[in-house]
Amino acid sequence: MGREGRQVGLEHVRRAVRQTRDARLARRLMAVLQVLDGTSPQQVARLMGVSPRSVYGWVERLSQEGHVEALADRPRSGRPRLLSSKELKHLRWLLSHSPEQFGFLCTEWTVAVLRAQLQREGGPEVSEDTLRAALHQLGYVWKRPRYVLAPDPEREKKACASLAHPLLDASGPSALRG
Repeated sequence: MGREGRQVGLEHVRRAVRQTRDARLARRLMAVLQVLDGTSPQQVARLMGVSPRSVYGWVERLSQEGHVEALADRPRSGRPRLLSSKELKHLRWLLSHSPEQFGFLCTEWTVAVLRAQLQREGGPEVSEDTLRAALHQLGYVWKRPRYVLAPDPEREKKACASLAHPLLDASGPSALRG
């Protein structure tokens, strides 16, 4: 970059650092800012805990492509998703129904029951961890079920009986005085 390019690029990069919400992009932009301000790439690399090669690459990419988006993360290859968007939609649909409607003897979905239903339907065989991650992705939160007992019909009688204390007799509270 020429001297004029540095000054224009410097202000542009500073603005981009303030505006971005992407932490990785901001980090790369700050590294490039340091280099544009005159710090050596080796020193910047040491300060940021990256290799000098990375810093040189970021400066080069910005210089060649001429826009800050050049430093954003590029798509990477990786393991394909185990559940497609169609399967995630189906999972959401399942969750909108009771497991009883599918022949299960429970009223709430659990990861194990969901997994069993997906397998019954010939869906992908996924681990419980993968299913939990998919549920999290869909915005579901796991909560431990609470068991609610039916009200006790004898509750009032028991409450009155527990208030009747053997030390209290017909003479009232004065009988407790020593």
